[in-house]
Amino acid sequence: MTVPVLPSTFVLTSLMVVGLFFFIKASVKERIQQEKLIAPQEAESLLTQLQLHFNSRAYRVAQTNPEENQIIFEGLVRPSGFLAIFLTLLTAVGLLCLALVLSMIVPQNGQWFLGLVILSPLTGLFYWQRARRIEQVTLKLEVAVDSVTQPQSIITVRGHRDELATLKQSLGLKSWEETH
Repeated sequence: MTVPVLPSTFVLTSLMVVGLFFFIKASVKERIQQEKLIAPQEAESLLTQLQLHFNSRAYRVAQTNPEENQIIFEGLVRPSGFLAIFLTLLTAVGLLCLALVLSMIVPQNGQWFLGLVILSPLTGLFYWQRARRIEQVTLKLEVAVDSVTQPQSIITVRGHRDELATLKQSLGLKSWEETH
């Protein structure tokens, strides 16, 4: 390899390692959203459906506030074994690439850089410890004022974006922004 190629290869590999670092960091980031949803039913029957839905997803009622029609559910988020292995493999490949480039830049001690690959299981451990957490979903029920023909309820939900998507899909709820 010619000499001018090594610095550019090192810069590109360093950028790849930085991107890998932020990808790993984002894998444990909380993605909390708040959304208003409309249900074509009364609040009492909707509340029963919501409790059944969250009980089936291993959530429990943590707190209720009857004055504000608010319920807080809590559940344990378990880490994904597949994602832990995937992140470990990605890190191993990324560190191997960095080690190969470093061994070309410093050939007299190049074999020692391959030891960087041994650090890759730390990524799986990092993910496993940080992804396991207690998560809350907050629900606030309101009665729709403009419902003339059929009863409607408005739910303000605050929780993980995947949990909101599952809730909308399983109960057939529509977003407030879609209808107004």
